[in-house]
Amino acid sequence: MPPLNLAHLHTFLAVVRTGGVRRAAVSLNLTQPAVTARIRNLEDSLHGTLFERAAGGMNLTRLGERLLVYAEKFERLQEMIEKDVIDPEALERHLRIGVSETIAQCWLPDLIARLHRRFPRLEIEFNVDISLDLRERLLGREIDLAILLGPISEYTVENIELPGFDLAWYAAASAPDRPDPAAYLARPVLTYARNTRPYRELRELLYEHVGPDVSIFPSSSLSACFRLVEADLGIAALPRALGAEYVAAGRIREFDPGWVPPPLRFTASWLAEPRSHIIEFAANAAREVAQAYRDNEGGGTPG
Repeated sequence: MPPLNLAHLHTFLAVVRTGGVRRAAVSLNLTQPAVTARIRNLEDSLHGTLFERAAGGMNLTRLGERLLVYAEKFERLQEMIEKDVIDPEALERHLRIGVSETIAQCWLPDLIARLHRRFPRLEIEFNVDISLDLRERLLGREIDLAILLGPISEYTVENIELPGFDLAWYAAASAPDRPDPAAYLARPVLTYARNTRPYRELRELLYEHVGPDVSIFPSSSLSACFRLVEADLGIAALPRALGAEYVAAGRIREFDPGWVPPPLRFTASWLAEPRSHIIEFAANAAREVAQAYRDNEGGGTPG
């Protein structure tokens, strides 16, 4: 029997955890034929079949069930060696991070810098998306760490709560003064994308304070919201940490209608299995960087 290939075992575990070749391929950043070939090579090495292909997915055979026990032990041992034996400066790994736009515009560069100081050879891939999609991508093992409006209430997910962001109401600097600031709420209200928690919470509050005829214009881009406010095309309740620069430049100004939506609460979330000290380090680093940003910038309240 030829020696077992650890990459093949890793692929086997990915198929088990994702439930199929296609999802495993996405998780591993491989093609489907490459995943299929690895599984076949592993089966050839073991002289047996690991999966039964059925309409509902791929089910482990008895041989596959036995291999799963040992493959998980191999994986855990490899993780322990990487954590306790290998110099972090020599460790070559790939980390996929998904972040909300608020985070991307605030302290994401500081997090990337900290990770590179700890793991100089770490290849970091990051993408910006809404929290709903980040959640699905994390559960689908398409990303390793999600920094999103959380927590994710799944038993498979670990969450670290991060310092949050206070929101403030903004109008254009050129907007006329109003004796009653609440009158600004008759203007179009610019806010987060429709299928997000901040949109839902703001809409409910606007219905309560203004009424059902309020005009709400969702956007997937916070920077676009700020530009539209600056152009006096509407008002917005947006993170004060992001609005401070616009206010200091005299482009927009805050106003107080007597209420404000609740702060944005973020978590660093990742899958509990397989264990990864790199992902756990990144999640804790996110908390430290977020706290430092809040302390230095006055960007929010503890989350």
